Amino acid sequence: MLVGECPLWHDVESALYWVDINGRTVNRVHPASGKFTSWKMGAEPSAIAADDDNNLVVATRTGFVRLNTTSGAIADICPAPYDTAITRFNDGRVDPQGRFWVGTMYEPRDKPAAEMYVLERDRLRLAWSGGMTNSNGLAWSLDGRAMFHADTTSHRIDRYDFDGAAGSVANGRTLLSFSTDKTSPEYGGRPDGAAVDAQGNYWVAMFEGGRLLKLSPTGELLREIPLPVRCPTAVAFGGSDLRTLYITSASHGRSSEELAQYPLTGKVLCTRVDVAGRVQPEYKR
Repeated sequence: MLVGECPLWHDVESALYWVDINGRTVNRVHPASGKFTSWKMGAEPSAIAADDDNNLVVATRTGFVRLNTTSGAIADICPAPYDTAITRFNDGRVDPQGRFWVGTMYEPRDKPAAEMYVLERDRLRLAWSGGMTNSNGLAWSLDGRAMFHADTTSHRIDRYDFDGAAGSVANGRTLLSFSTDKTSPEYGGRPDGAAVDAQGNYWVAMFEGGRLLKLSPTGELLREIPLPVRCPTAVAFGGSDLRTLYITSASHGRSSEELAQYPLTGKVLCTRVDVAGRVQPEYKR
C-alpha cells in the first residue's frame, strides 16, 4: 500500500474500509474471515463515509462519487470545485448531523491555500478557505459542540466551536502545536488523521513520528503508543466492542533504509486499547 488513509469501521458489515490514495483503491477487509475486497477508482480517493443506504461516499481528486460495494457501480455526485492540477481532497469525516466534511491538500505547499468543504444531501458548499495547507484530523467532541482539525503542514491541531444546526464553525484556536524542526531531538512527527473515543479523548497519528498520541479534549497528553512504522496516517476504532484501534500507514516516498528498518510500512495495523471508540455517523443523503 502506498498511502493508506481514512480507516472506517462499518458496524453493520463488521468490516474495515480504508483508501490507498496513490494506489487509487478503496479497500475492505472482514477481520473475522480475512476476506479482502478492493475497488479501483478513476482518481485518487482520500476520504470515505458510509451513507444511509449502505453505500460508500468517496471523496476523490476529481469530485465526490458513490460506490455501491455490492455491484461495484460508481456514480458521480458532484465535481471538485478547485484546480485538480494543484489541489485534491484529503481527510474527511461525517459530523453528528450526517454532513460529510472534507478538507483539501494544496500540493505546491508554498502557501496556506487549502479549503474545507461540506457535502450536505449531495450538495457541496465551502465552509472556509485558507489558513491551512494539508487538512487532516477531523473529529467532533462527545457533545457535538466542538470540532477538532489538524493542519499537518503547520504541525498544529485546532479546536473550533461547532454549530450543529447550521453546520458551521467559529472561534478557532490552537489546541496543541508540535516542533517543525525535523533536525531537533524533540521532533516527534506531525499530526495526521484522528478519532475521538467514548470518553471524548482525541487520538491522532503522528506522521514521521512513529507514534500515536491520546490527547484530552483540552490538549493534555494522556498516552503515547509507539508504532512499528514511521509514518502512520490515520486511526479508527472498530471491532464488536469498538476497542480495536486500526491504524493506516504510508510507504510512498519513503527511503529504502526506512523501509528496511520498518518492514510493516504501508500496512494496516491494529492494537487493542482500554477505552472504546464510537460508531461513525452515516452520511445522510
